[in-house]
Amino acid sequence: MSSTMMTIAKDVKIQIEFNPDVVAEYRLIGYENRVLAREDFNNDQIDAGELGAGHTVTALYEVVLAGHGGDHVDPLRYPAQAQHKTEHGNELAFLRLRYKAPEGDVSQLIETPIAASDLKLDFNATSERYRFAAAVAGFGQLLRGGKYTGTFNYGDVLTVARAARGADPFGYRGEFIGLVGLAQTLAVKIARSEQ
Repeated sequence: MSSTMMTIAKDVKIQIEFNPDVVAEYRLIGYENRVLAREDFNNDQIDAGELGAGHTVTALYEVVLAGHGGDHVDPLRYPAQAQHKTEHGNELAFLRLRYKAPEGDVSQLIETPIAASDLKLDFNATSERYRFAAAVAGFGQLLRGGKYTGTFNYGDVLTVARAARGADPFGYRGEFIGLVGLAQTLAVKIARSEQ
């Protein structure tokens, strides 16, 4: 309740730039209706979201690392820019956050690199919160038709979510698991009725 009652920042904008030496492709999962034009990031006249006390925001990206395969898009014959190694080869990405104080009109900027060494290639070595968020994102993608999910299915969502449930003092994660189970049952019934 406090997160909706007390605004700690307004017009919060997040921009991430992936290092092309490390990341071949990327895709933002969700937030399609909140994407800003690159030039609007620095424009204080453009409204953005508010952040309340105790509120967190999670943005997930599907990332294909350069040279690891799994690319969804064929490479361009004529790249927009000549491919060259950057001096920031140890960075996965660069994060910029812009916000205004609740009563302010001029935005403040926070910038920080994201080190490539922080990347975990083993999904099971990631945090419980990350794995549960990935299950939620996977579920959302399946509900939207699963264009990018490959063989990942409702059973896989359940497996990941159950393994990452962890402490669930308010039962929200348990409710999510129940919802996925219901969706899986409905999907099976629909598939049988279509046969």
